[in-house]
Amino acid sequence: MDLAIVGAGPTGLFAAYYAGFRGLRTAVVDALPEAGGQITAMYPEKQIYDVAGFPAIKGRDLVENLLRQAAPFEPVYLLGHQARTLDHVDGLPVLGLSGGVTVAAKALLITGGLGSFSPRPLPAAAGFRGAGIVYFVPELAAHAGQDVVIVGGGDSAFDWALALHGVARSTVIVHRREKFRAHQATVDRVRALGVPIIVNAQVTAVRGTAHVEGIAVDVKDEGPRELPADAIVAALGFTADLGPLGEWGLDLDHRTITVDSTMAASLPRTYAAGDIASYPGKVKLIATGFGEAATAVNNAAVAIDPAAHLFPGHSSENP
Repeated sequence: MDLAIVGAGPTGLFAAYYAGFRGLRTAVVDALPEAGGQITAMYPEKQIYDVAGFPAIKGRDLVENLLRQAAPFEPVYLLGHQARTLDHVDGLPVLGLSGGVTVAAKALLITGGLGSFSPRPLPAAAGFRGAGIVYFVPELAAHAGQDVVIVGGGDSAFDWALALHGVARSTVIVHRREKFRAHQATVDRVRALGVPIIVNAQVTAVRGTAHVEGIAVDVKDEGPRELPADAIVAALGFTADLGPLGEWGLDLDHRTITVDSTMAASLPRTYAAGDIASYPGKVKLIATGFGEAATAVNNAAVAIDPAAHLFPGHSSENP
């Protein structure tokens, strides 16, 4: 294998395309069972507005387009495999994956985003063992005709409220404070739709046994209230963890990998791009990751074959 890519989010998928464009054989590794990284896991149905060339595009559609773009170059996808160890044999990277799989490559590109991530739990649901509590909404249609309570005050909470309005029978936001972390424009759109927003409220209990049947909330200055609910979206944020990657000996800066202007990390023939890469002035956007992926692949191509050109020309110049 010429290039091993750890991370199958947007940056990793674009890197797979670009590496194929450069004539490199690639393997794409991700601990998640589906390609798309955070987008697939957390907001496949949400609209993304800052990808160049798309006024708006659903997360799921962006991932599908990236997979189609890379498909002609036949990258090997090793999904559901966590990259656990990194060694260098004769200066070349060798990955050890879960399940005993080994990937030897001529260069390594890490595009792991935030690393592995897990949702912050809803404290009131600690003892609840039934179904109906979710942390993101892969399929809006799954909540058609339901009473949905969204807990949280960030962008995700309000984005889910916008997406579920008109799909669910009812949508309510419950937030523990009066102020929100979400963008004011999004909050205004939700209010304009008439979505009820209960502030200064704590969820105290989840009703039901096999499935959510309602929730209890305690509202400041009002007291306890009962809300109907078939589903609870706990949009309380996620905690990120680099996992085994943090033990590979890379120079790190607050859970990100320090890189230079070629996107090279501190280990031989190892590069990073996307949210996991760090350098002065870094802006974490999908669009930024795409450019970093191309920079990393081009520099990796020269490291693999010193006779290669750093810039291969524009794709429009090739048949």
